[in-house]
Amino acid sequence: MSAWKDRDNDPRIMRIASSMRVISDFPKPGFKFKDISTLLLDPKAFKDTVDLFVQRYAGMDIAVVAGVEARGFIFGTPIALAIGAKFVPLRKPRKLPGEVISEKYILEYGTDCLEMHIEAVEPGERALVVDDLVATGGTLGAAINLLERAGAEVVECACVIELPHLKGRQKLNGKPLYVLVESD
Repeated sequence: MSAWKDRDNDPRIMRIASSMRVISDFPKPGFKFKDISTLLLDPKAFKDTVDLFVQRYAGMDIAVVAGVEARGFIFGTPIALAIGAKFVPLRKPRKLPGEVISEKYILEYGTDCLEMHIEAVEPGERALVVDDLVATGGTLGAAINLLERAGAEVVECACVIELPHLKGRQKLNGKPLYVLVESD
């Protein structure tokens, strides 16, 4: 069963959603942080999360799974292994040795930058961007820009959680977004 078909009645989606917690006033006062660390403590919910993504992307000829630092690494790595793709880490500044390309972006609470090794992606490779959450879309938009500047074809973005009221989908350059759980 796909996460989209009868999603509200899928016990895996319900398990994933109920395994996460909300932390008020983090990282700044007034914010409600959607914390996936409790999902990671639940092996069944964690496995369900990875399995749902693998079901979606198996057979789609994805060559690159790009994980956004740091929580995108947690989900992106097992997805890449399961579908036979390489994993490309998209990191914060000065974390990667060697030559990189950079992309600055705006967060809901500040600005940041992502970097990627220039040789990590070959022109024409089909790529998937993975992160834990999409809020305003700035991070995913920067990831898309990095991959496309390197010549990759970004097929889709995948996140565990979406905060739809922040309209992050609008910053994804028209790329599809697949999420398991919507939250307020």
